[in-house]
Amino acid sequence: MTAKDGVTGRFDATVALITGASRGIGFAIAQRLIAEGGSVVITGRNQEALDTAVAELGPSASAVCGRADDADHRAAVFAHIERHHGRLDYLVNNAGINPVHGPIARLDPDAARKTLEVNVVSTMQWSRDALAVGGLRAIVNIASVAGLGASPGIGFYGVSKAALINLTEQLAYELAPTVRVNAVAPAVIKTAFARALYEGNEAEASAAYPLARLGESHDVAAPVAFLLSDDAAWITGHTLPIDGGARIRPLA
Repeated sequence: MTAKDGVTGRFDATVALITGASRGIGFAIAQRLIAEGGSVVITGRNQEALDTAVAELGPSASAVCGRADDADHRAAVFAHIERHHGRLDYLVNNAGINPVHGPIARLDPDAARKTLEVNVVSTMQWSRDALAVGGLRAIVNIASVAGLGASPGIGFYGVSKAALINLTEQLAYELAPTVRVNAVAPAVIKTAFARALYEGNEAEASAAYPLARLGESHDVAAPVAFLLSDDAAWITGHTLPIDGGARIRPLA
């Protein structure tokens, strides 16, 4: 991206932490912030995938491997940020899991607990620990349209994302006026994470959207960059659906 593409350098001399960013939405957000002048620290569970991501992102990126819900990993990430940057301007809580599919009535309670631990509790902990670094200006949480209503087949994932949306509002209230906190709620995005929802039936899946296609990672990255930036300086506690018009409901 260049100035010709409308990119303005909004993140010059800033540092962002993006969890779960070796691929997919998180990686696209990292690309966008770097393209606009920022430095990024990314996390993920696979060292090889992180190495590949950093090689593609270039010298403005670094990575720390580990699980999002592991306290030792979080400590290592923030030690890395303190050592290499000395500050943290932005946090994107992108790491999430969806280990189960099917009705909630048949859900394994241990899988439910793990889903909440990663998608909600760890987001709270990343946000809390980020505040201690100093300089934090904005947080964006990656929720889902599944958190905005009933979502057959991924119901408890939706429950966890509904909790994340409420957590976003709570943090926005508690951290104002110093730190803004918002969320985005994507529908189906063409990533490996969501492959089971569209692989083999993409045309049928796309037909559910008024914009007649599934989302791409860059469709999420651009709004996230906006919400982090000073262009959104008077926006906090908001969850922005990014859904190709899926939540439009005809009256008849």
